[in-house]
Amino acid sequence: MVGAGLSGAVIGRKLAEAGHRVTIIDRRSHIGGNCHTERDPETGVLVHVYGPHIFHTDDAGVWDYVNGFETFLPYINRVKTTSQGQVFSLPINLHTINQFYGRTLRPDEAREFIESQADTSISDPQTFEEQALRFVGPDLYKAFFKGYTEKQWGCSPRELPASILKRLPVRFDYNDNYFFHRFQGMPENGYTQMIARILDHSGIDVHLDVRFDPLRAPDYDHVFYSGPLDGYFDYALGRLGYRTLDFERFNYQGDYQGCAVMNFGDREVPFTRITEHKHFAPWEQHDGSVCYREFSRAAGENDIPYYPIRLVEEKEMLAAYVRRADQAEGVTFVGRLGTYRYLDMDVTIREALDTADTYLNHCAAGTAMPSFAFFPL
Repeated sequence: MVGAGLSGAVIGRKLAEAGHRVTIIDRRSHIGGNCHTERDPETGVLVHVYGPHIFHTDDAGVWDYVNGFETFLPYINRVKTTSQGQVFSLPINLHTINQFYGRTLRPDEAREFIESQADTSISDPQTFEEQALRFVGPDLYKAFFKGYTEKQWGCSPRELPASILKRLPVRFDYNDNYFFHRFQGMPENGYTQMIARILDHSGIDVHLDVRFDPLRAPDYDHVFYSGPLDGYFDYALGRLGYRTLDFERFNYQGDYQGCAVMNFGDREVPFTRITEHKHFAPWEQHDGSVCYREFSRAAGENDIPYYPIRLVEEKEMLAAYVRRADQAEGVTFVGRLGTYRYLDMDVTIREALDTADTYLNHCAAGTAMPSFAFFPL
């Protein structure tokens, strides 16, 4: 297993339970990948080192799986945004609409009013901007989406596909729960402890601060690679595009912003949001606080890749790498980086469990495991 994050840990655990000897390596000095959590020695706050990860899913099997390794306590993600000198609730809901327009609309009235603001001439939105204008109109688009998106993706919303917005979250009631999923929570003692328990099996050996050399692949029965797909081939065809994040971390004595996530929709504010990490564990009490200002930019050669861009140019390069990966023997590319897709944690775990099952089925049948259990294109 190349990578000691969720993909490598979950696949490794399932194969170890089936009797395989599993070696897991990671180039970092810790397990957990970007989900890594650790206690701040000064404040005692449990910090999401690479930015916040909030667990939410409708997959009961995945929910049962993670709760088998760590206690998940209730957590509802209630996001706020500062825009045009005011603080609003996200996703856009009835409170947001009434506050923004200075109204006291009831749900049916609000639905009719927002439809009157929308650009109904756009019948088939193709871009991010068209999608937003069609469903909420120019005022809400400018306040909550335009500037934030320009900062997050480094380009005009006119250049981004409508699919990025997916189903635009607009609610005509006062529900400010950011997610729709049945199961939501946070691991009581952090993701790193959960992953450590997943890795705690006599059939698993973990080696940190180790870089993977593809030339070593034949030394193993099979390799599951969760690193960057282009990196496996030494970027021979170029680098796939990612956005990365810079964190400006600061401590504060007291409560800095009163919520876990505060977005900043105005383009003039250089950061996209501030996260206050003690609010991700509301069952704990801390006098001090740890906060991150987040800045988004294009990922460079030595940066941590966070969000795959997947526009036309990247998809063409991705297709070329997929063709090359299909020629590689004894390796399966998994996870967010290995398949160049944005994956939530629950989907990552589900795919890891299913990938392990696929491998075990191929072993039983004496057939070759494919390069991708989940096709990236």
